[in-house]
Amino acid sequence: MFYIYFLGIALGLSLAAPPGPVNSVIAHESLKSKIHGSNVGFGAMTADFTFFLIIYFLKSIINVYIIRILYIAGGLLMIYLAYGIIRSRMPSSSKGGNYIIGLIMGLTNPFQITWWITAGIFLVREFSILIIIGLFSGIIVWCTVFPYLINKFGYKYERYINIFSFAVILGFGLYILYSGINLLIKP
Repeated sequence: MFYIYFLGIALGLSLAAPPGPVNSVIAHESLKSKIHGSNVGFGAMTADFTFFLIIYFLKSIINVYIIRILYIAGGLLMIYLAYGIIRSRMPSSSKGGNYIIGLIMGLTNPFQITWWITAGIFLVREFSILIIIGLFSGIIVWCTVFPYLINKFGYKYERYINIFSFAVILGFGLYILYSGINLLIKP
């Protein structure tokens, strides 16, 4: 049962780590202080928790056929994100950065919204709540460790973060896609 929790941690880390607008602001604010960077990350994580609650309470009223299509869309989205991660670089500058900025960025981020209505539904429906606890544990680890590393070492480890995120998101994307296709072809 604990493997589900650790899978959730790996998924949370891989989702929080990819370069993008939130991590750009986290990095920028982390150069000022670790606390500034962490606050941005926790704001974005609050948006994720908001989306989780919406999905958790609406999961049972969503038609099974739509769920199958969403699984396929979620798998394709994850594969697309993995491809984007391996080809991208973290921007070196951004403006602003605090909890509210992270929250607003998270609530309006189309990738975050799409992830929760596709892959998020899959997690909530197919796994125990332990994977969600692991997912948020991974995000918390990222929101504390990433700002510390940026503050201390700069952008030195960007490539390793990208490779880890690519591998985990691609693997999970393929698994969701396979599950969606498998459910779609079943009578």
